[in-house]
Amino acid sequence: MKNKVLFKILISVFAVIALISNFSLAAYSDVTMTLEKDREVRIDITEYSYFEKKVVETDLENKEVTIQLSVVNNEPAEIPTGELMLVIDNSDSMLNTIGNKTRAELIHSSAKTLISKLLDGNDQLKIGVVSFSSDPTQQNDGVLENDAKVVSELSNDASGLSSAIDTIQDDGPRTDLDAGLTLAKNSFSSESNNKYIVVLTDGVPNLSLASINPYYSQETITKTKETLQQLDSQNINLITMLTGVDDPSYTPGGATGKNFGQIIEEIFGTQSNPTTGTFFYVQDSEIEQTITDSIFDALKPIYKTLTNIKVVDYFPQEIVDNFDFSYVSDATHGDISQAIDTENRSITWTIPKLDAGETATVQYKLKLKEEFDPQILDVLLNTNDGIDLDYDLDGEPQHQHSDESPQIKLTEPKKPVEKPADVAPIPLPKAGQTTIIVLGVIATGLSLFFLVRYNMIKNKMK
Repeated sequence: MKNKVLFKILISVFAVIALISNFSLAAYSDVTMTLEKDREVRIDITEYSYFEKKVVETDLENKEVTIQLSVVNNEPAEIPTGELMLVIDNSDSMLNTIGNKTRAELIHSSAKTLISKLLDGNDQLKIGVVSFSSDPTQQNDGVLENDAKVVSELSNDASGLSSAIDTIQDDGPRTDLDAGLTLAKNSFSSESNNKYIVVLTDGVPNLSLASINPYYSQETITKTKETLQQLDSQNINLITMLTGVDDPSYTPGGATGKNFGQIIEEIFGTQSNPTTGTFFYVQDSEIEQTITDSIFDALKPIYKTLTNIKVVDYFPQEIVDNFDFSYVSDATHGDISQAIDTENRSITWTIPKLDAGETATVQYKLKLKEEFDPQILDVLLNTNDGIDLDYDLDGEPQHQHSDESPQIKLTEPKKPVEKPADVAPIPLPKAGQTTIIVLGVIATGLSLFFLVRYNMIKNKMK
C-alpha cells in the first residue's frame, strides 16, 4: 500500500516537472523584442568614404536582428594635372606600313585620341609635343636642335595640338631618343607641379647627343639610359612605348656586338622591371590599344586606396551571455573572426586593401537564447559596446572610435492573476530559471525514489 502511494507521488513530481517546463517555454514565447533606437553608426574616413554599422533586418517574432558592417570607399578620381610632353619618334622607319596605314599614321591618330581623352573636361593639364630622330642630311647628327624639335608648346587646346601633330615630317634616318627627352625636359615650365613625359617610338636608340659614330655604340646606350634615370631623380613621370622591333635577335653594325633585344633591355629594362617609369614593349598590332587605353590608364585618375583596414566590434556582456551570434554572410573582403572573442568580447575584421569604388560588407545575426537572464528585461540593450576603426590613407595610419550603437529592448507582458487576498502570489518561473527549478524537482524525485527503495528493503527485512 505504501509503495503504491509513493509511486503515485513520483508520477505527480514528474507531472510538475512537465508543467514547469511548459511555464518556462511560455515565458520565452511571451517575451517581445523591439528595435528601440535604430542608430546608424557612421565613421567618416574622408569626405566620400566611411565605415557604417546598422540593422538591416529584424525578425522580432523570433527575437533576432541582423546587423551589417560596411567599409565604403567612394573616393573620386583625381584628374591628372600639371604638364605632359608627348615625345614622338619621326625617324623614316615610321613610314613603314601596318596594314593599310603607315606606322606614323597609326601612332599620330592614337596620340590625338589620347590628347582628346586627357583634356576632356580637364583644364588643369597642359600638353606639349616634341619630335625626335636625327638630322635628315646626317651632317649635324648628335646636335640637339637638329635631332629634336618642339612641335607644340604646352597647351590645353586639343584641336591645336592635333593640328600640330599633323605637321610632323618623318624624315630622320636615325633615332636620337636622348635628344627628344632632353628637349622635352627643357620645355617644361619652372612651376612646381606634376610633370609627365610620354615617349612613342618605333626604333632602338642608335644615336645620342654628342655621340655619333659608331651607331649603337656603348656610349649611346649608356648616355640614353642615364638620361632616363635623370628624369626619375627630377620627379618626372615617364611612360615609354616601344614598337617596330620585329627581330630582337638581330645584331646591328656597331662597336658593341649586342643585338636589339640586349640593347633594349640595357636601356629601358623590361616591362616588369623598367629602368624608370612604365615601359610598354609591344607589337605594331597593339599600338592603338596601348596608346589610347593602357597609357591613358597609366596617366588618368589616381584613386585613393584604403589599406590595412581593421574594424574591431565590441559587444556588451549582456549580449554575449544572452544572445546567440552567427554570420549571415561571409565578409566580401578580407578576413573576420569566426566567433566572438570571449576575452575582450569582440570580433575583428581585417581588410588589406579597398580600392576606390569598392564596398566591403559582412552581416551577422543576434538571436535571444531561450534561457536568458530575466535581468535584461525592460532594459535598453546596446548591440555593441563600441567600434574601433584603423586604416592607412595616403600611407598615413589613422584611428577612429565610436560609442554609438543600435539598441533593442525585451519586454514580457504583465498577466493579471486571480488569487485569494490572504494567499501570497507564486511567481511563475521565467526562462533562465528553468534549469535551476528542473534540477530541484529532479533532485526531489530522486530522493523520493530512494526513499521507496529504502522502505521496500526495510519491509523485506522484517
